[in-house]
Amino acid sequence: MADILTVTNVTKKFGGLTAVDNVSFKIREGETLGFIGPNGAGKSTMVNVMSGYLTADSGKIVMQDIDITRKKPYERARLGLARTYQIPRPFLELTALMSVIVAVLCGKKRVNQSFEDAAGEATHYLEFVGLFSKRNILARDLTFYELRMLELARALATTPKLLFIDEVMAGLNPGEATKAVDMIVRAKEQFGLTVFWIEHVMAVLVEAAERIIAILYGQLIADGTPDEVVNNDRVIEAYLGKGWRDYA
Repeated sequence: MADILTVTNVTKKFGGLTAVDNVSFKIREGETLGFIGPNGAGKSTMVNVMSGYLTADSGKIVMQDIDITRKKPYERARLGLARTYQIPRPFLELTALMSVIVAVLCGKKRVNQSFEDAAGEATHYLEFVGLFSKRNILARDLTFYELRMLELARALATTPKLLFIDEVMAGLNPGEATKAVDMIVRAKEQFGLTVFWIEHVMAVLVEAAERIIAILYGQLIADGTPDEVVNNDRVIEAYLGKGWRDYA
């Protein structure tokens, strides 16, 4: 299996604080890779560096033989990297349809893409996530679950190869969380995605991911199958606790 993204010796500091400390790992094409760690471990910083919202102080990030270490977020999007956010970031004054049209037009370079064609594509993604009936509703008037689905539709509309999912379960009730997880699994299958999934609900990643990596104090402490990682002594001590399965 080929590697779609390679992170090599990446470090990111904020003043005297090292948030990401010489981290290296690879994401394999077509896999779902889980990313775990306690609050403050460096997960968000790592994702922000990978997606271009922060620039690494040292190290290299390569996506399918292209060095993206210093590329802007929009440049990474045009190469096929998309993300969602733990706290949705909608265009509050745009309708759901217009929000996704923006993603269609800006996600990658398109030659003579008409507004009508973009609207047609956007409609397809809204239908996929179950928001077609809300297409003319302003984003500010959507429920939190619907905003999560709008985030996913916008990400998919950029036609990514690699999709970062940031804690999709956060803020959802159990029924909504189940639907959201099912939607991501379906999206991966239907659109042929590679998924890098940050999640605190371990039971989800144990079920959905082929591999999990764990970070602590900015350093990688585990990389393996779900079974290997959840039974790793350092992961149990630092993050899961011995009785985590009783609450999963």
